[in-house]
Amino acid sequence: MFKNIKTIFSKNKFGNSLLLFLAVFGPATITAMSDNDAAGVATYSLAGAKFGYSILFVLLFVTILLAITQEMGVRIAVTTGKGLGDLIRELFGVRVSVFIFFGLTLANLGTIIANLSAIKVTTQMFGLPSLPFIILIIIMSFIFVTKGNYKTNQNVFLMTSLFYVAYIISAVKTHPDWNLALRSTILPTSIHLSRDFVFAAIAVLGTTITPWGQFFVHSYVIDKKITGEKHLKYAQIETFVGAFLTDFFSFFMITATAATLFVHKIPLLSGEQAALAIKPFAGELASILFGLGILNAGFMGMVIVGLTTAYAFSEFFGYEGSLDKPFQKSRQFYLLFLLQLSIAGVIVLMPSISLFKIVFFTQSLNGMLLPVIFYFLLKVTNNKKLMGKHTNNKWYNYFAIICSFIIIIAALFTIISSLFKF
Repeated sequence: MFKNIKTIFSKNKFGNSLLLFLAVFGPATITAMSDNDAAGVATYSLAGAKFGYSILFVLLFVTILLAITQEMGVRIAVTTGKGLGDLIRELFGVRVSVFIFFGLTLANLGTIIANLSAIKVTTQMFGLPSLPFIILIIIMSFIFVTKGNYKTNQNVFLMTSLFYVAYIISAVKTHPDWNLALRSTILPTSIHLSRDFVFAAIAVLGTTITPWGQFFVHSYVIDKKITGEKHLKYAQIETFVGAFLTDFFSFFMITATAATLFVHKIPLLSGEQAALAIKPFAGELASILFGLGILNAGFMGMVIVGLTTAYAFSEFFGYEGSLDKPFQKSRQFYLLFLLQLSIAGVIVLMPSISLFKIVFFTQSLNGMLLPVIFYFLLKVTNNKKLMGKHTNNKWYNYFAIICSFIIIIAALFTIISSLFKF
């Protein structure tokens, strides 16, 4: 039956275009959606609780930036057939590769710890024992990655992405001011010109556009084997679709906390608390869905960030690394994935460890790495020998450079203001 449907679609131009789009669909959307990991949910919840609908305007800018940066990554991967790690090693040498990989690995480990920490806190809120649950989710993640092939893993990632609908339901249950929410998304309303607002805006930017996201989208496109001129434009379209979907769900995360916690002046100390905090105003269903959404986001985040490090290791140092390769042929790839999750699990379960300091270190390191990764992206996308006719055009290049400087300034502001407490 499916073959007959496919034949009917392929006989007309629109149907053929749709099939080509579906053939490349996955990498950019999964990468963008995984930016809404547990740390991302926490950031959006805290921003919405403190500044209400006014912070929504930042999403418009962040969506454009995310689309541009991810599009560059997809274009590089499809055109060159190589991952970002491969290209950095070939163009800039082994020493630079070791430096970048070391920084990326530390930052990624901190992100995995943040996601597992959110899972731990959320399970406690649901009355579940943390230790067995953390061990179980690490084992399940390892089995999921090693036993499934690329297609299976992609389908699971896309299915887990659908669970973000839980945030739409939670937001609807809070009965927000939809008119104000939509206006605040398009036009700035009630913006607080304060350090805290700027810090929150930068946090929203930083949790959406990440160094690991740039590496993952390259590697995942390569693993999906998307190549050729006819696939490129559809992969680029998917990039914009993925960026929109990511911040579409972010919109509802912010709206849910803005309509409840901000309106009633209730402070929020952590993102995980949002699930319980909105319960008196939105009901038990909204609270449960918000909490389950954090569990889902934490799982998706820890797996994808863990895979990013494994992909990067394979590319930087020339090892086999693919979800379509069996364990015996990609031993280093899979063992590095398991090692990260195991270390993160041990740290999260240690009561004497300051998770706040780890998360702060991670954010600082991500902030320092992001401008460096942008430098490599721009160098490659302007390399005519590698990219041919697919180099950045003049205006696209200007815009990308301006955006890069904005992100650099944002990253520096975050680090400096946090260090000196101003």
